Amino acid sequence: MELELHQLELRYERLRKRHPPQERQLLASLVEIGQQLPIVVVGEATRYVVIDGYKRVRALKRLSRDTVRGTRWEIGEVEALLLERRLRCAAEDAFDRAWLLSELQERFGLSLEELARRFERSKSWVSRRLGLIQTLPARIHEHVREGHLPAHAAMKYLLPLARANAQAAIQLASTITPLKLTSRQVGALYAGWRSGTARTRELILAHPQIYLQAQSARVAAAPSATQRWLDDLGALSGIARRAHRALEHGLLPQLLEAERAEVEHGFARMRSDVQRLLERFDLETIHAG
Repeated sequence: MELELHQLELRYERLRKRHPPQERQLLASLVEIGQQLPIVVVGEATRYVVIDGYKRVRALKRLSRDTVRGTRWEIGEVEALLLERRLRCAAEDAFDRAWLLSELQERFGLSLEELARRFERSKSWVSRRLGLIQTLPARIHEHVREGHLPAHAAMKYLLPLARANAQAAIQLASTITPLKLTSRQVGALYAGWRSGTARTRELILAHPQIYLQAQSARVAAAPSATQRWLDDLGALSGIARRAHRALEHGLLPQLLEAERAEVEHGFARMRSDVQRLLERFDLETIHAG
């Protein structure tokens, strides 16, 4: 069926994440070969609620088109939303489900029990996803919907940050959104904020790119396994020389009986560890030869 754009009610547009690269590809496709797939609507007479096809509608508006091809499902609005969700469940993430659950609860008054039944899940599954909506600040949801913040990063890192400090989560999300960071980079920022000092947290929230650059430089400058082993050998040599000087300066005769027994016990343990090291080194050297 041919529908005029002014007949459409874009009631659930805010439940869909935007993907700018995909929308640019769709726009080019519409210009070149026209609309291939109809949108899905429910309703009758002159007003139709769009269930699927929001990207197509936005693209057609950008092209100044007046009409769109659509298919009308002969089912209720709630049933249509649930059916559309099942058809694209493989592409959904926790945010998609959380937004839909929240909308069904608020608009249609569905209880936890009813939502669990319709989604064929447990009440705790529904409750956890509704909690995602309630805990994560609305501004961060907008960043995810607009496609500027990876959903995985928001759920795995910004959600626990929001539980600890909602204002810090909002500030970090707003700061990193223009930077187009990966989930791994957002994770590095969250790890730094969680374990860092007050000064480190200020740097992460104000200049996350500087913190990430410093972390990258630190990783790049990390010594190799060979260098670390050589450093350990140098440390052992230094400790051995220092202990030898203490013996030369008459340490043992100055010890009390209890102290001497403790020193002898420690020396025996050290001798055993060093002997194991020497034997292992000789063995590895023979094999290497």
